[in-house]
Parts: sequence; structure tokens; C-alpha cells
Amino acid sequence: MKFFLLFIATYIFANPLQEAIDAASAYSTIKLHRGVYQGNIVINKPLTIVGVAGQTFIRGDGLGSVIRVESSHVELRGLNISNSGFNMQKIDAGISMYRVKDCHIKNCHIENVLYGIDMAMVQNSSIEHNVITTQKNDISLRGDGLKIYYSHNNTIRANIIKNVRDVTLDYSNNNVLQGNKFFGNRFATHISNSDNNKIVSNIYKYNSVAMMFMGAKNTSVVKNQILSSRGAAGIGVMIGGIANFVFKQNRVSYNAKALYIQGQEKFLGMKRYIIDNEISYNAEALHFHATIRDNTIMNNKIYANIEDVVKDVDGDFENSNKVVYNYWDRYEGFDTNGDKVGDTPYEVYQYGDMLWHHNNKIKFFYASPIMTILNFISHLAPFVEPNLIMRDAKPIYLSP
Repeated sequence: MKFFLLFIATYIFANPLQEAIDAASAYSTIKLHRGVYQGNIVINKPLTIVGVAGQTFIRGDGLGSVIRVESSHVELRGLNISNSGFNMQKIDAGISMYRVKDCHIKNCHIENVLYGIDMAMVQNSSIEHNVITTQKNDISLRGDGLKIYYSHNNTIRANIIKNVRDVTLDYSNNNVLQGNKFFGNRFATHISNSDNNKIVSNIYKYNSVAMMFMGAKNTSVVKNQILSSRGAAGIGVMIGGIANFVFKQNRVSYNAKALYIQGQEKFLGMKRYIIDNEISYNAEALHFHATIRDNTIMNNKIYANIEDVVKDVDGDFENSNKVVYNYWDRYEGFDTNGDKVGDTPYEVYQYGDMLWHHNNKIKFFYASPIMTILNFISHLAPFVEPNLIMRDAKPIYLSP
């Protein structure tokens, strides 16, 4: 009787895919046919697993991660991965990767999982051409589409990451995010305490915050489209505590706040370069928190925004800024010598009528007759001395 019970238990809990992995030689390839395979597998040797894209399914049992990669030189291609556990502390994921290098995840579809891909101490690896989405919980109860921790020299390219909580890089250096699409997430890219990362040619749309940078050095953000951030924040790019930050040739449009820049005293000397961007059709183009310092703002097209520059707390416009050769559609000067540069600087003042900077509810009355009159009177004869918050010494002039 004991032998019979043991046989039944073995039959019920056997996992043919795990058995094939255990039996395979290192660096071999397992080709899976169409069909459904049992998940909760562990790959602890160099191995390639290839499925038929859209027709090979690996489903977990709702406990733990569906696939755990515990060896370097692993490649997964053409797999539909779903049904992880729900444990936030254990970071249950579609794919968990730990202390590995030279691993590659390609052409996979990851869905109905808590976390999409968890990368902890992963190096020289790639995540390419995947679709990643998580369980349809309230957004705060979802996991991250990508959780990248202490991981360096990786490439995240041409993925679609949608309806997840965040994509996070913590203590992770020299990574590239290129050609991805981020739709409907909370923090679509959140980089903290990470250096030398590049974010190139991605599309961000319908996220609460498209990009957030906290405690990063030598970061470049180039040729991205940052559109239609929505929700409670509605921020395109939030910049705080970063040094040598290059933001170049991006389009930032249809956000509540296009760029939100923190300039507290503790961030003194942290340079930001905002160059050759289009910043248009936002409620606020440039929103500064505290002092405006250490910014190079050049050759941008800033137009069709409700507000060009906003500063929400006390602080000055310091000489450490270099603001030149931007196009501002509100510039009212002339170009008498025809060199396409305005004869006078473009200056943005904070008048006494800017009450909505301190009370968002007053924005409801923006452009109403009473606010228009108040705005006119404040500019004509300000009842308090206005604060200079931005000065473009050489604004670009375009003929009407």
C-alpha cells in the first residue's frame, strides 16, 4: 500500500518540462511544440528553451515564480508565461533571474503575473521584443513589469510594457533602454541610485509619471516621445538629485507637468542639460521646485503650453543657469537685424496673480474673465514686485 501511494504522488506532481531540463546537457537546446506546459520550473544550467511564439504556454500553479533562472548563459524564446504567485515579499514573477550573466529573454509574452521579470544581480543580459503585463489589480497592488536591482550592462530593447505598476532600476549601472513602449503604468521608468544609464527612442503614453530620476549620475535621455501622462501626477519627467543629466531631442507633450525639476540646496552643483527638445501642449512646460540653478536650457521649442515656467516655492534664478536660443511662443520682442534672435531677452516673471501655483483648485478659473482682468492689472501695475523666474538671454525669433 505504501508503494502504491508513493507511485500516485509521483505521478501527480511530476513536471515533464522540469524533467527535460534536468536531463538536458549544458548548453543544449530544448524545442517545445505547441501546447501548455507546467511552470514553476528552475533552470540551473546553461540552456536554451525555444517555443512557438503565441502557441507555447508555460503556466505556473499560482505559487512562486513561473520560471526561475539560476544559471548564466540561459536563453528563453517564443514563450507565453503566466500565472505566478501573489507574494510581494518573495517577488513572485513570470521570470526571476538571480546572480546570472549573459542571459537573454526574447519574443516572450508575460501576463497574469505579479512581477513581470525580476532581475537581481544580472549582468550583460538582454530583454528584447517581449510583451509584459501584470495582474489586473489596483495599480498600487500590482508588481513591477521590470524590477532591475544591482544589475549592470544590460539591454532592454523593443519591449511593450503596459498596465504594470513600475519599471525600476535601483543601484544598476550602464544599462540601455531603447525602442520600448510604455503604456498605462504608474512610474514607467524609475531610476534611483544608478549611474551611466541611457534611455533612447522609447515611447511613453498614458502613464502617471513617464520618467523619474532620483540619485543618478551621467544619465542620458535622447529621442524619446513622452506623451499624455495622466492620473494624480500627470508628470512627463521628474528630475531630482541627479548630476550630469542630458535630456536631448525628446518630445514632451500633453502632460500636466512636462518637466518637474527639484533644485534644493542639497542638489547644488548637479548639472542638467535640456537641449533640442520639443515641449508643447502641456499645462506646465518647466516646473521648478525651489531654486532654479545649474540648468543649461538651449535650442528647445517651447510652445502652446498653459504656463512656460512655474516655481512653486521660494528660490532665485541663479547665474549658474545658461538659458539661450530657445523658441518661446509667448515672446513679444522683435528681430530688427534679421538674425532670428530676439533683440531683447525673454523674461518670465511670477506676478501676484499666479495664485494657482499655490492652490490647484484656482486653476479651474484659468482664462476666465475675472482672471484675465487680474492678469492684465498685475502686468500693467503689479501690486507686489514680481519675481524673475526665467531669463532667456537670446530667444529665437520666428517671423509671423
